[in-house]
Amino acid sequence: MPALIKTTLDGRKLEVIGLAICLDGQLEAFELIEVKLHPNRHAILEAVPDATHMAGRLPLTQAEADLVAEAFKVAEAQVLASPAAINERFRIAAMWKAREQGIE
Repeated sequence: MPALIKTTLDGRKLEVIGLAICLDGQLEAFELIEVKLHPNRHAILEAVPDATHMAGRLPLTQAEADLVAEAFKVAEAQVLASPAAINERFRIAAMWKAREQGIE
């Protein structure tokens, strides 16, 4: 279920869908970047002084970034609890065990 983060000034919805940040249903980013670490931080802060994070092209406030982080936690928990994810973790563990024992 999509988690609404904000509606842009032009009416588009920024949502977290699964482990992706989407703008009007289109992929925008898979992660947040802190503005202080962004290569264009000066231009971002000049345009949006209260921005703390970037989601692709979109600046976010700390409160919005917190909503994204929480939505990611919920989505990760759902993914990790799925039977397919559990089977994949067992498969990877078995592969590592086989490598340790010299079986390729």
